[in-house]
Amino acid sequence: MNIFKLSLKNIFNKPLSSTISLALLILGIGIISLLLQLNTLIKDQMDNNLKGIDMVVGAKGSPLQLILSSVYHIDSPTGNISLEEAEKISKNRMVGSSIKLLYGDNFKGYRIVGAEKKFIELYNGKIKKGKNLSKPFEVLVGSKVYSKLKIDIGDDLISSHGLRETGESHDDQSFKVVGLLEPSNSVIDQLIITLPQSVWDVHGNHDHEEEHEHDHDEEHQHDDREITAMLIKFKSPMNIIQFPRQINETTNLQAAVPSYEISRLFKLFGFGIETLSYLAYLIIIVSGFSLFINLFNSMRERKYEMALIRTLGASRLQLSTMIIFESIILTISGFILGLLFSRFGVMFVSSLMEESINYNLSSFKILNEEYWLLLLSVIIGLMASLIPAVQVYKINISKVLADA
Repeated sequence: MNIFKLSLKNIFNKPLSSTISLALLILGIGIISLLLQLNTLIKDQMDNNLKGIDMVVGAKGSPLQLILSSVYHIDSPTGNISLEEAEKISKNRMVGSSIKLLYGDNFKGYRIVGAEKKFIELYNGKIKKGKNLSKPFEVLVGSKVYSKLKIDIGDDLISSHGLRETGESHDDQSFKVVGLLEPSNSVIDQLIITLPQSVWDVHGNHDHEEEHEHDHDEEHQHDDREITAMLIKFKSPMNIIQFPRQINETTNLQAAVPSYEISRLFKLFGFGIETLSYLAYLIIIVSGFSLFINLFNSMRERKYEMALIRTLGASRLQLSTMIIFESIILTISGFILGLLFSRFGVMFVSSLMEESINYNLSSFKILNEEYWLLLLSVIIGLMASLIPAVQVYKINISKVLADA
């Protein structure tokens, strides 16, 4: 006698009650899995973009806005700062390395960032096709940008003012694509990178030809130039405590520590995620009760059927196992469908993020925490089937058949 086939048949014979129990499991497991996936993917993406950056210097304003705009490129900048002041900071004995950034233009919604060549090295960027930047108005294009916009080597890009497509076009000057970057799973994938001089020239802040004629007076020429932000790596981790406070208190610039600001951001989101997780666990517990009631009622309704199966040669243990199988089949099915539900949720959130801020979070890997969800599902299935299985084990065949 195939107990497993009988268990499946019993599940399909009660479509309504089985569907309700299954739906509750899918919803609870799906929500928890979705929260785990989003939390892990966002944290990994943020941590990946923070590597090698201890401090960001920019204009006064919101420290979090400065981090989001300069490190993750998903917000507007707080303003511009003097190149001369920025270079004074970069020459400080506590500073190990610094990278100056200029941005404020876009090409079809993707940011054009003026940066020193070490900006690409910061994210281990590698050129997939073409060559590196050598002169102004040459650009390297991130993997997401050229794959989405079908950009290739030699194309001319006309930028628009601002960080949205709707800005005024700089029709008098175009950028030449000289290189395409390999995917790096970092922020440079969604950027168009050029030399700082290109951005100064586009906005008329500096005459590039004049610079070549007066190289000997370069320091004086820096006086009127501005940058948007500067990324800094310290020589010693201890400097992260003293130096930012010193800049904020003694200059008209702002220094923000990315790790601190992002930690604060996750704490703010953490409360909402924790609340949703508790709700999802509650749904899973309710699904366990639903499953128990389903099995208990089914067992009472099918006493005569159970007794007949015993007379056909099935043992007490086989009947109890059949009840347990019904529960385990439903809970494991709920777990698998819950994971599928969460992956569709991740894809949906990812498409929204890609549309609004050009970030993509798609991932189909199973997290370690999700294996614990599987264990939880099995435990709930076993607990829900325990009492019905014991009742079936104790069933009195002769009494049931006599009462029928």
